[in-house]
Amino acid sequence: MIHQLSLSLTPEQAFTDATFRAEALRQLRLPDSPDITVRKKRQSIDARGRQVRVHVDTEVFVKEAPTPLLQHGLHYPNVANAQPAIIVGAGPAGLFAALRLIELGIKPIILERGSDVRARRRDLAAINKDHIVNPESNYCFGEGGAGTYSDGKLYTRATKRGDVRRILEILVAHGATDQILVDAHPHIGTNKLPGVVAALREQILNAGGEVHFDTKVVDFILVNGEMKGVVAQRLTDGQTGEFTGLGVVLATGHSARDIFYLLQQRDILIEAKPFAMGVRIEHQQSLIDSLQYHLPTQAAGRGDYLPAASYSLVTQTRFESVERGVFSFCMCPGGFIVPAATAPGELVVNGMSPSRRDSKFANSGLVVAITDHDLAPYAKHGPLAGLALQQAVEQNACRVASRGSETPTQTAPAQRIADFVNGKLSPALLPTSYQPGLLSADMAEVLPDHIAQPLRAGLRDFGRKMKGYLSNEGQLIGIESRTSSPVRIPRDRQTCEHVQTRRLFPCGEGAGYAGGIVSAAMDGERCAEELVKLYRP
Repeated sequence: MIHQLSLSLTPEQAFTDATFRAEALRQLRLPDSPDITVRKKRQSIDARGRQVRVHVDTEVFVKEAPTPLLQHGLHYPNVANAQPAIIVGAGPAGLFAALRLIELGIKPIILERGSDVRARRRDLAAINKDHIVNPESNYCFGEGGAGTYSDGKLYTRATKRGDVRRILEILVAHGATDQILVDAHPHIGTNKLPGVVAALREQILNAGGEVHFDTKVVDFILVNGEMKGVVAQRLTDGQTGEFTGLGVVLATGHSARDIFYLLQQRDILIEAKPFAMGVRIEHQQSLIDSLQYHLPTQAAGRGDYLPAASYSLVTQTRFESVERGVFSFCMCPGGFIVPAATAPGELVVNGMSPSRRDSKFANSGLVVAITDHDLAPYAKHGPLAGLALQQAVEQNACRVASRGSETPTQTAPAQRIADFVNGKLSPALLPTSYQPGLLSADMAEVLPDHIAQPLRAGLRDFGRKMKGYLSNEGQLIGIESRTSSPVRIPRDRQTCEHVQTRRLFPCGEGAGYAGGIVSAAMDGERCAEELVKLYRP
C-alpha cells in the first residue's frame, strides 16, 4: 500500500531523518517496521509566519517496493558513425542538446571556445589573484558555461518548455545529489557542478560524440540561405577547420559578443531584447537570516536545521517619466561575489554559492530594467544597442576602479548601501567575499543616472519591506550587467529554426530563450528534437 501525506513540520522534524520518519508514521498511526519506506517527494520552507514551518509532500510504502527514484529511462546508443550535427557552446543548452541528439541517433560535435572544467580553474585563479582576464576562458566561457561556477540554481518557472523532472534526473544520474528532486528551490553548488559537468561530457564522448575545447567559431558556412556548418579556430595553435552537419545549434551563452557581431556581419537577422543592469548587494548572511526567519537578534543564529535564508524583492519606480522595474536577481545565500568580465578593460561581477551555502556572506544582483529610452544614445548600433550600453558601463566601472593603476584591474568599485542612497562616499568599506578586492567609489559615478536613480528609489522601498536591509551594514559592489542577453536571435515558435536562415537553431540564454540552467537545458533538448525532426533523411 502507498500512502500520500502532506506534512507541516518544524525544521528539526523535517531535516532530521529519524524524526521525519517517526512523524510520518505517527500521523498514519503505523508502527515502525523494516518493511515500511518513508520518502520525501517535495519540500519547501514557509517563513511567512513567526514560526518557520517546512511543508513536505511525503510517500509511505507499506510492504511494497518503492517506485524507482529515477523515472526516466536514459539510453545513449553509440553514434560514432552516425550523421553529425554541430553544437556551438558547451553550456547546459549545448550539453543537453548533445545528449538528446545521441538519444535520437545523431552524432553531436560540440565546439567550445573555453577550456574544460579542470583547466578552467587556472583561468579563474588568474582573474581572482592576478586580475588577468582570459577572453576565451573565464567565469562565462568554458565547459558548462556560466552556470558551472555559479550557485547551480535549478529552479525554473519555464515548466511549459519541457520536462523539468527529466532534466533533474539526468543531473542526478551524472552525479548531482538526489535532493534536487525534492527541494522546491533546488541547487547543486559551485563546488559540485564541475564534477557533474565533466560526467555529462564523458557520457557524450563514450557514446561517440565529439567535444572540442579551446575551439572558437570564427565564421559560418552559409549556402543559399542554409547554415551548412561553421569555421572554427583551434586556439592552441591557430589552425582553422570546417565542421559541417545536419544543422547548427547555436548555444553560446549571453556573453559571446563576437558571435552577435558575426551574425550581424553575415546578415543573419538578430533583434534587441529587454534586459537589466545594476550591482551586486552584499550583506552578512546572519542579517538576512534574522530578517527572513524573524529571529529576535542577528546574533541568535538560525540554528542547526534551517538553511541560509534567501529573499526575492521587486518594485516599480519612475525616472524620466518612464516606469522602471527594480528587482533582486540570482540571490546567493551563503555565497561569494566573483569577477565575471570576458575581456580586459571591463569590470563585471556575479554571484555563486557552494552546495552547503556556508559562507558568512549573502549576495544578490540588484538590477534595473533597461528601457528603449536608455538605448537611444546607442541607436547607431541597431539591434546591438543594448550590448553597446553594457560595454560602455562595464568599461567605465573598470576605469573608475583602475585609477592610479597602470593596468586595468578587477578590483571592484563599492559603496555602503545607506551612503549610496544618501549620496555620500563611504570612508571605509566592509569585509567582502569578493577576492580581487574593493575600492570605495561613488556608484553614481560608475552607473548612468537611469540605473543609479531607480536603484536609490528601489532600495528605499526594499528597506521598508525588509527592516534593516537598507543600512550601512551592507554594500553595493559593481557592476552586475550580464543578467541576460541584450540580443535575441529570432526563431520559429514551433520549429525553433531561425526565421530566415535554415538549419540554424538559436538556443538557450544567448539566443534569448532561457534564463538559467534548467530552462537552458530544456531548450537545448527541444532544439535538438526539432533539428532531427526537420532534417534527418
